[in-house]
Amino acid sequence: MADTCPAELHFTVQPWRTRGIDAAWDALAQCAAEPNPFIERWFMQASLDAFDHADEVQLATLEHDGTLVGIIPLARLNRYAGYPFPHIAGWVHYNAFCGAPLVAAGYERAFWRELLAWCDRHAGARLFLHLSHLPVEGPLFAALRDVTASQHRPAAIVHREERALLASDLTPDAYFEASMSGKKRKELRRQAKRLSEEGALRFERLTDATALSDWIARFLALEQAGWKGAEGSALACTNDTRQFFRDALSAAAVAGRLERLALYLDERPIAMLANFITPPGAYSFKTTFDEDYARYSPGVLLQRENLDILANDAVAWCDSCAAADHPMIERIWREKRLVVRVSIAIGGQARRTLCKAILRAETGAFPKGL
Repeated sequence: MADTCPAELHFTVQPWRTRGIDAAWDALAQCAAEPNPFIERWFMQASLDAFDHADEVQLATLEHDGTLVGIIPLARLNRYAGYPFPHIAGWVHYNAFCGAPLVAAGYERAFWRELLAWCDRHAGARLFLHLSHLPVEGPLFAALRDVTASQHRPAAIVHREERALLASDLTPDAYFEASMSGKKRKELRRQAKRLSEEGALRFERLTDATALSDWIARFLALEQAGWKGAEGSALACTNDTRQFFRDALSAAAVAGRLERLALYLDERPIAMLANFITPPGAYSFKTTFDEDYARYSPGVLLQRENLDILANDAVAWCDSCAAADHPMIERIWREKRLVVRVSIAIGGQARRTLCKAILRAETGAFPKGL
């Protein structure tokens, strides 16, 4: 279903297989107001192939004179927080850590206006629009706040989470000294020394596809051998997540977005990390370590090496993608990034009044905007 917007703007929402996953996304990613690898073409292709078997995901796109200037995946969901509240949602799966749309700089307000207008016209039985994993700092959220306020549209932040962020003008060594006490740094040096006594210790950083298939297999095996494997949440525990991880990292390498770090003991990996480099930011996508060596803190030792990302002139910050108060990463990374979930009223006045009541029940306060 397509809708023509005013002037030279054209907004459409259609099934992703109909729209296709094409190279226009790559150009958009290069001029996006905010980087988000989780909605770039290569990641979305791997995600949709793995997790949208029922073809439920649609792509909302904004074009200007035929050039793609905005995109977000959408899904129509029938339940919300355990309640039978049908709604439209920005589609984000469990292994994606940012839900911000890809929008070309300068089109932020236009994108939100057209998305909300489309939701108003096609709400059907849906009660609201729900967007998750939105970073608060940046032009996209500021534009969303402005648009909902200017339209007097009920909206509220329904969940907040602060996760560790690496953002500093310090050198890697200076940051490490500032973030950890002398006592903790001394303990980490002791652990590294003891670990080196167990065998030959080697650190590796790769930014290409060298031996990538083997690296991925070793990562999957290492993660599955730990607590995630025991509880069934490791990537290798299902065919879908296993294939998704393989496809996403392989495509990231082709796109020049992948950075891999590993700590080897006698050529056996005991800590591994995959970053997505998306200037001016980066995302620490997945990490794992050998729990048999937990007493040596191999994950922290690897993160010490990861601080070298501060020396990358193209990267101003790195999102940890970690849960709030993560016990490992917050030993080193000291900055925070606020990420939120928001719900926004759509449709006519009666539906908006109902949405207000839902927002008030969920937040405990009358919705005053974002």
